[in-house]
Amino acid sequence: MITPVVLAGGSGTRLWPLSRKLYPKQFLPLLSERTMFQDTVARLDQADFALDPVIVCNEEHRFLVAEQLREIDITPQCIILEPEGKNTAPAVCIAAQYLQSGDQDQTMLVLPADHYLSDVSSLVESVKTGEIATNNGYLVTFGIVPQNPETGYGYIQRGSPLTISNPDSEVYQVGQFVEKPDYQTACQYLQDGSYYWNSGMFMFNSNQYLDELQKYRPEVFDASSQAFRQGKRDLDFLRLDSEQFAACESDSVDYAVMENTSLGAVLPLNSGWSDVGSWDALWSIQDKDSEQNVKIGDVIVQEVGNSYIHSNNRLVAAVGIQDQVVVETSDAVMISPKDRVQEVKQLVNKLKQEKRSEIETHRKVYRPWGAFENITQAEQFQVKHITVKPGAQLSLQKHFHRSEHWVIVRGTALITNGEEEMMLKEDQSTYIPLGNMHKLKNPGKIPLELIEVQTGSYLGEDDIVRIEDSYGRVNNT
Repeated sequence: MITPVVLAGGSGTRLWPLSRKLYPKQFLPLLSERTMFQDTVARLDQADFALDPVIVCNEEHRFLVAEQLREIDITPQCIILEPEGKNTAPAVCIAAQYLQSGDQDQTMLVLPADHYLSDVSSLVESVKTGEIATNNGYLVTFGIVPQNPETGYGYIQRGSPLTISNPDSEVYQVGQFVEKPDYQTACQYLQDGSYYWNSGMFMFNSNQYLDELQKYRPEVFDASSQAFRQGKRDLDFLRLDSEQFAACESDSVDYAVMENTSLGAVLPLNSGWSDVGSWDALWSIQDKDSEQNVKIGDVIVQEVGNSYIHSNNRLVAAVGIQDQVVVETSDAVMISPKDRVQEVKQLVNKLKQEKRSEIETHRKVYRPWGAFENITQAEQFQVKHITVKPGAQLSLQKHFHRSEHWVIVRGTALITNGEEEMMLKEDQSTYIPLGNMHKLKNPGKIPLELIEVQTGSYLGEDDIVRIEDSYGRVNNT
């Protein structure tokens, strides 16, 4: 029995300003109408070997994950919430512990949520071969057959071929893992033919992985296991114990297990794969015009070639540029030569040092009940556009530092304001005094939209005291 385990905890900093901490690349529709996370889960659903997936994600993204699964009608076995990112070894350990808790020793197909595959059928066939290898006790990593001398990936050198029950299968012992090479070395790897890109995709028996992790990284195994055992169910989520998980060292499956075990195997995969780890990688896999430009949104160009130009909100016009990346959002514009886009990560680190909010979230912020978008902000006032999904409601809450004015612009709102409950329709409004308990619900069948004007001495999102909440956020401040 094969269980897909989807790791959805990445940050995607190299795709800033679209990808941000609270809305990273796996939850963005970068390549289709669906998000990369949705594409990954739907890809698994197409294959007859896949059971309902186990999802591992950051606690901050729990409602994004749940909503995006609901949109594609997928019900996961479990959504495991990490209090903080600790790399892949602890995440996979906890997923394996979860599967073991059901008294089933299952084969795990571990896939990152933010990878692209143009040929899903090749993955399906490779997984069938991988299952034979795992049934023979091997821990399988998928090695991508390289198409060019890529310097942005680590590589795996294959060793001797394995003799398993399927003589037509192409599975090898792991020779060695090597770090990201320089260009000359990458050319040598390509010419050699025995090196593959390290995909970060794995397949192994859950019990076998736990045994090998405990053998080579017992401290990671112990801390992860404690975090799982002391975790608690919360709605559709499994919350790990934050104190135990914080004590766990950060480590990858590669470093913790695959580079140490004698049971490692590499299975070549030729499926049009990309980790979409940079703007250049995104450009390479998208449709282009006659001048090799990728244009997204409201974009007009003249004598522009070999460039990626993305507009989210405004017209972007470019003249006479070559080999450039231009990305526009409502609050930031990023421009870079295409051959330097790997340095966007350093740019994000610089923004982090300056404590810029643009690395955290977009102006439009998603919540389990809908979304809000900041329209304008100045000293002691802020204006937001709020959208509430049909049937959804905000928490019963109050603020210590701000008052709010609500103006309904579309739909119907059921409002609790202190001791009063009222129904407001389009063009009607109400005032929420500082300190008043209040709640907002959309009882209708269409989205509710309103304009909120906040006034007060402090307007931060942490000035919220939740008294009642449908989404398990009571007493968060």
